[in-house]
Amino acid sequence: MIFRSKYPDVAVVDRPVHEWVLGEASGRGARPAMVDVSSGRTVTYGELAALVRRLAAGLAAEGIAKGDVVALHSPNTVLFPVVLYAVTAAGGTVTTLSPLATPTEIAKQLIDAEARLMVSVSPLVETARAAVELVRRQTGRDMEILVCDSADGHRSVLALLNDGPVPPFSTDPAVDVAVLPYSSGTTGVPKGVMLTHRNLCTNLEQLNRLHRVDENDRVIAILPFFHVFGLTALVNNALHRGATVYVHARFDLDAFLTSLERDRITHAYVAPPVMLALAKHPAVGRLDLSHLRRVICAAAPLDAGLQAAVADRLGVEVGQAYGMTELSPASHIHADGNRDEPVACVGHLLPSTQARLVDSATGQDVAEGEPGEVWIRGPQVMKGYFGRPEDTDATVDADGWLHTGDVGRVDEDGNWFIVDRVKELIKYKGYQVAPAELEAILVRHPGIADAAVIGVSDEEGNEIPKAFVVPMTGVPISAAEVMAHVEGEVAPYKRIRRVEFIEAVPKAASGKILRRRLRERERARS
Repeated sequence: MIFRSKYPDVAVVDRPVHEWVLGEASGRGARPAMVDVSSGRTVTYGELAALVRRLAAGLAAEGIAKGDVVALHSPNTVLFPVVLYAVTAAGGTVTTLSPLATPTEIAKQLIDAEARLMVSVSPLVETARAAVELVRRQTGRDMEILVCDSADGHRSVLALLNDGPVPPFSTDPAVDVAVLPYSSGTTGVPKGVMLTHRNLCTNLEQLNRLHRVDENDRVIAILPFFHVFGLTALVNNALHRGATVYVHARFDLDAFLTSLERDRITHAYVAPPVMLALAKHPAVGRLDLSHLRRVICAAAPLDAGLQAAVADRLGVEVGQAYGMTELSPASHIHADGNRDEPVACVGHLLPSTQARLVDSATGQDVAEGEPGEVWIRGPQVMKGYFGRPEDTDATVDADGWLHTGDVGRVDEDGNWFIVDRVKELIKYKGYQVAPAELEAILVRHPGIADAAVIGVSDEEGNEIPKAFVVPMTGVPISAAEVMAHVEGEVAPYKRIRRVEFIEAVPKAASGKILRRRLRERERARS
């Protein structure tokens, strides 16, 4: 059967994302928009609107035009949204890069996204240079690296500020891609997710029907802006609603807890590892968190007991949200004030959103009350994967249903629960880790004949990558050597954290790795 949201539909928003988010920014004038917690640097809404306008003109003068892709390689900074919206205001598309990514990972994305320009920051500029050099070697194409601060040999984006006009161009919000984040989807290697202006703006309206912030709210920004959860909750939505965003360049527990109290934070958006700290860290009990009203957790499954423990300890509403990059990113969220909602549920379907629960083996809807793969249809469903029509067709069917790869169920009150995954993707502390990517690196080692990777639970309940390795005959190799081999190729969150040596990787006749058997093997042991 088709499940529909119990909330009235929202109108599709066909506006450029920079106009929709910053439409009231000039009128908010001196109200603080972004505050850097480490330096105290504040960008007001009036300054934000002016910077975006002037940088868009500067980028246009540099030749950035409709359809050009600009790579944004940065931790959270107060200038992140300036670059983001200036690029889209010039007609371009932003592809976001993890500040933890290696030069090899970055180069792959730059090439795949067909990026024309890169924007970074001085602490990351050496990594950016190495990535651009790899691109030059592999494609013969060079690109300039701008920085948001200052670095020898690189122009600052602030040097591009220009009071001239942005050349006019036509925008089709339903078609034109605003951001191109990378996701592994349900399986495989990272792919560029084409999110249009309509996708992003309409998803904000869907979210605002159930969960709202306003000009009196203070939002703490510890989630990375490059990730679609942080981009939506902490940048697009917070700035659209006029809140003040307290920006943390990286997550530090002490700085986070200090900021919660000192900055009188009202809304915190977190991943499960932060919930663990909120539940157990002794310092939390000594804080005055009377201003905190709501905590929303997403990006990975959250244990019901942990959710209840945080709600009890802080005395605030704690809810979950659900989605994925391909959903711009949200399809479900805890509705404000819904204190009777069961713990561990991910909330209700957003307005204008439909869902099905499907037997992934047969493609048929499961019986009422039974769990099934969650399929979603709505205006937030991505345009597709960039340059990968076959992958797009495998994820979004001809009727517009996006197959999430997650197994869920819904109760009689419309509360949704995510109970399992049919997809192979590993979620390490909210970060996506693609097994296929790690396997490709593993088998390049001369001492490894074959390998498979799955997610397993560590002592704290986090999902971590474990490698099953088939050694080459007669070639000695240790687990430490295997982990070190991968460590040099990937961002820290993608590292192999356990290794087991086996005689053969279980595979189907087609050659596909049967990860299910490896997971069953792990469950039997535990």
